[in-house]
Amino acid sequence: MNIILFDGAERDNLLPLTFTRPVADLRTGILTVKEKWEKYFKTEISFLTQDYLQSKYPVRIEQTNCFINGSVLPDKLLVDEIKKLKKGEVLINDSVIIAFLSDKNNVVNFDYEKIEKFKKVDFDKQYNQIKFPWDIFRLNGEETEKDFKLLTEGRVSEKLSATVQTDNPGRIFLEEGAKVEFAVIVPDNGYVYIGKNAEIMPGSVVKGSLALCENSVLKLSSKIYGPTTIGPYSKAGGEINNSVIWGYSNKGHDGFLGNSVIGQWCNLGADTNNSNLKNNYAEVKVWNYPKKGFIKTGLQFCGLIMGDHSKSGINTMFNTGTVTGVSANIFGDGFPRNFIPSFSWGGAAGFSTYKLAKVYETAELVMQRRGKVLDDIEKDILRNIFEQTENFRTK
Repeated sequence: MNIILFDGAERDNLLPLTFTRPVADLRTGILTVKEKWEKYFKTEISFLTQDYLQSKYPVRIEQTNCFINGSVLPDKLLVDEIKKLKKGEVLINDSVIIAFLSDKNNVVNFDYEKIEKFKKVDFDKQYNQIKFPWDIFRLNGEETEKDFKLLTEGRVSEKLSATVQTDNPGRIFLEEGAKVEFAVIVPDNGYVYIGKNAEIMPGSVVKGSLALCENSVLKLSSKIYGPTTIGPYSKAGGEINNSVIWGYSNKGHDGFLGNSVIGQWCNLGADTNNSNLKNNYAEVKVWNYPKKGFIKTGLQFCGLIMGDHSKSGINTMFNTGTVTGVSANIFGDGFPRNFIPSFSWGGAAGFSTYKLAKVYETAELVMQRRGKVLDDIEKDILRNIFEQTENFRTK
């Protein structure tokens, strides 16, 4: 079965996180959505995404293809139902298209009206779906447990050092090369996954679920409240609560990060803090791109949503429910506004446009440090986002 993960109607509600990636490249739990589906189906999977992203995320087309909504998170029941689909059938839950089986014509001419004429197969079981950015940290505990079991079933953890204090070593799994010394790990009712060549430095305290992915580091005396995920090749420190930091990003110093999602290639300067609770304990509202305004989250706790390549200077303060776009550079005293458009440069005193030439220059230096290259494809994606978001920036 050739599987293609497509950007569904949820994609625009997931901006700014989906400016730079397909929906199915989002991470919650230990794995990205794509990696989860690949584990269940034991095959490589491709993306059907926005035109300007397709060069970086090519689609593989065969005569018969199974299309799966990239915002839907797999479980065994859902996978079993998808495997039963016949050509011309669509699996739905209420108004949500979960998956359908079709020929290659629907790759080129992706037509929802045509798909809605397929034979409908109802899926009435509960499943997880990323509809809004805050779903990423809201679902992180449940998805970490599912991913932990998926990745560790039938395997034996590397030996846990005698210097580590824990009350439940059976809920801790170390991959090859993982290093943990003189730390306190209390899985509580969660799970702690320490990826290949990842490290928890001495003095750190972890409570609840933690996914520390490949080659990532928890700095000295970090305080982690789960469920939290630190993506691959990232550095984290200070106090973190129920947050997801994606790959190649740093929060390496003291400061609080709570109920937040931080994209790739981001850096939070020393003593950067975010609020995750309003002073009046009211429901948090967050900027929504399709509405061009703030919408209710249904949450009392919601912190910072930050797109790829964004940075904060030392002592930066983010208010409750702040959304920062792609390649924004925030610094200075005071609280900047709750919506910071992509390619903004400044802070509470005001913003100017972060010019593309400077964006490329910084991104090249940052990526070189991790052995990566800002190639023409990456530059074209950033240029395209710059043009898409122009109207949001102050002239």
